[in-house]
Amino acid sequence: MFNYSLQGIAAILPGILVAIAFHEYAHGKAADLLGDPTPRYQGRLTVNPFSHLDIMGTLLFVLAGFGWAKPVQVNPINFKGDMQRGMMLVALAGPMMNLTIAFVGTLVLFLGGFQYFYVSLFVQPLILYNVILAVFNLIPVPPLDGSKILAGLLPRNAANFVYQLEAYGPIILLLLIFTGATRIIIMPAVHGITSFFFLIGGAIGNIIY
Repeated sequence: MFNYSLQGIAAILPGILVAIAFHEYAHGKAADLLGDPTPRYQGRLTVNPFSHLDIMGTLLFVLAGFGWAKPVQVNPINFKGDMQRGMMLVALAGPMMNLTIAFVGTLVLFLGGFQYFYVSLFVQPLILYNVILAVFNLIPVPPLDGSKILAGLLPRNAANFVYQLEAYGPIILLLLIFTGATRIIIMPAVHGITSFFFLIGGAIGNIIY
């Protein structure tokens, strides 16, 4: 799946940068809409990828196929309404943005993109890495988005237990990555989602053409 030649990295890097930039922008914009100005003050309401890159997370993206960006800092005290629900919505915004981009990319391919080599060369990794970033972040291990989404769905006492795991989350996450467990967890979902998007894209393409 992953081509580590210079040409291969050059082909996948734009898709990775777009996935990371829009993922973090979505987090920041969701927090901003809920009333928290922290991401705006910190310059995170932008799709410039260099405002969001985490060196280790980006390197893992290139080498392992999944990774992370620099987290958007939010202050839930500023949220309008319930703070726990607000954190869940902010966390959910990133993966949903990635899935939206992946679906739009699929439509681009089936509505003519396959006919143009360079469009296909850019869009196919764009789809793949957006789906990977969405699914990877839905793993319910802190500091990934999935932990905050899970906490938002649980009663407050149970949610507090999830928040208490944040001190150990990075260690657990690195163990999952370096033992290969992460790939076992996310790749079936990645293949399932991309296949579903391609099924819908193909059907729409057939209807139009």
